[in-house]
Amino acid sequence: MILKGLKDLKRFLEKPKNIVIVGHRNPDGDAMGSTLALKHYLDKKGHDCTVVVPNEYPDFLHWLPGSETTYRFDWQNSQSQKAIQNSDIIFLLDFNALHRVGSDMQQTLEKYPNDFAMIDHHQQPDDVKYMYSDVEICSTSQMVYQFIEMNADLDLIDADIATCIYTGIMTDTGSFRFRSTTSTTHRIIADLIDKGAQNDRIHNNVYDANSYNRLLLLGQALSNLQILPSYKTAYITLTDEEKKRFDFQKGDTEGIVNYALSLKGIIFAAIFIEDSEQELVKISFRSKGNFSVNQFARNHFDGGGHDNAAGGKSDVSLAETITKFTGLLSTYKSELETSYEE
Repeated sequence: MILKGLKDLKRFLEKPKNIVIVGHRNPDGDAMGSTLALKHYLDKKGHDCTVVVPNEYPDFLHWLPGSETTYRFDWQNSQSQKAIQNSDIIFLLDFNALHRVGSDMQQTLEKYPNDFAMIDHHQQPDDVKYMYSDVEICSTSQMVYQFIEMNADLDLIDADIATCIYTGIMTDTGSFRFRSTTSTTHRIIADLIDKGAQNDRIHNNVYDANSYNRLLLLGQALSNLQILPSYKTAYITLTDEEKKRFDFQKGDTEGIVNYALSLKGIIFAAIFIEDSEQELVKISFRSKGNFSVNQFARNHFDGGGHDNAAGGKSDVSLAETITKFTGLLSTYKSELETSYEE
């Protein structure tokens, strides 16, 4: 855990400030849940807060309380730039380095004259003035709860804040099934329900709001599933043509990689998604046991994340990316064989 300057940050926030809260590019449930929860909390403390995200986030998160006030840097650039220029401090949530916001927004943030405060649970964070970093915590949303607790303000958590935090924890723990879900997490979840988070409604809004085309896309993805039993590995591919065929929308591939990991005997899973607009292949990795997909992604695919959940990218074609990936597996064969006992 890294706690840096939090007492000074608390003093800095004793008087009302203009605050911008930033999430990472391609925001997921934890990014949106944590940023919106922090916004609601700091607003209640008398600050004027604006959430700015680099680009669009999935439709199944647009119902979150306060979502309608969020600025998209790529689409509402002038409003985003004005909020950033007028802010006294910027909070960076759910990412560990400025490049995670994309090059355009990164350039703006690198010119920012004031200080940053980071709340994040990813490994190897950039150095900023104020920092709360803990790679052992399951989600940044849980860290926001604990940040509020550090400030002795748990009584300020209302139904909106509880809903946002619950959503972030739920999505980043795979509905509380990942190893990072601790007894502390469950106690926090219980308190969030007591404070107004409607767990059944939240789950339905996130997981039971599929479009017909998304289910067809999932079917296509599963038909593309490849299994490499000698390496306890499975992977899924999706091409641009397949995405277009099923009217792909932001968030439609969320969680698909977990289907590959759910296979008996598989401890390493990946999904490779072609993205011609960005001229790259997006990759998500998942693992069981002590095989670190964070290190694998950092070593080979310009990525990173957590030990059991990480992302990466490739600048070559989908076919070349798959060839590279499968070619690497022999190097990790012994690690894969001993990583996890069924």
